[in-house]
Amino acid sequence: MIKYHAVIFALLFIAFSSGCINMGERSPAETTTSFQFPAVSKPAKALNVAFLIMDGVYNTELTAPMDILQHTVFHTQPGMKVFTVAKTKAPVRSFEGLRILPDYGYTTDELPPIDVLVVPSAEHHLDTDLEDAEMIEFVRKTGDSASYVMSLCDGAFVLAQAGLLDGHLCTTFPADIPAFRQKFPQLDVKEGVWFVHHGKFITGAGGAKSFEPALYLAEMLYGKKAADGIARGLVIDWDVNEVPKEVVQ
Repeated sequence: MIKYHAVIFALLFIAFSSGCINMGERSPAETTTSFQFPAVSKPAKALNVAFLIMDGVYNTELTAPMDILQHTVFHTQPGMKVFTVAKTKAPVRSFEGLRILPDYGYTTDELPPIDVLVVPSAEHHLDTDLEDAEMIEFVRKTGDSASYVMSLCDGAFVLAQAGLLDGHLCTTFPADIPAFRQKFPQLDVKEGVWFVHHGKFITGAGGAKSFEPALYLAEMLYGKKAADGIARGLVIDWDVNEVPKEVVQ
């Protein structure tokens, strides 16, 4: 019996050593290719990130990306300096009732240079807000000069009204894609994704998926270690390879 066990052990050892027994290793055909971020240099200075707010702004589309981008300061140096911008410094009330005091008024204050413009969704981004010529002009001018522009949910309507998305792939709140296509038929609008990145523009579906486009931007600018740290701190499962997205490089 002992000799029999010894023979079996010897055969198994030879099989493992020669690779005859595969213990779960992926074949080349099964290996998943990791997503490659666009090549960018880590910012040498703190980036100014402006969040455009107005009455009816939705809490999640404002606070989710703000949490992510503000938390960069705890995971990389220099990180991002975030602030809010509205027409004036008068209080703004969110759709859910949160009272917000803007840091700057774009019609009343001299603004710092804006490196990243973020346009969260608001209640009237499909109608009356698009008739606000001063606001649309502010978005157009700032979008032209900023390094990156991000919209969440129906914030894409504002970017499109300002002419910033012409020639770029984009997306918006899933239920509003038909209205988006009808109003801006020249745009190439993607469905079934949480965000689209094309050029300097990142447009997101919004809602609970408002964290992911901001985490994507953080990882692109500051690396995986920083993004993973931010995600852990906010208890978010984050793997860029698992996120439905469209990225044009």
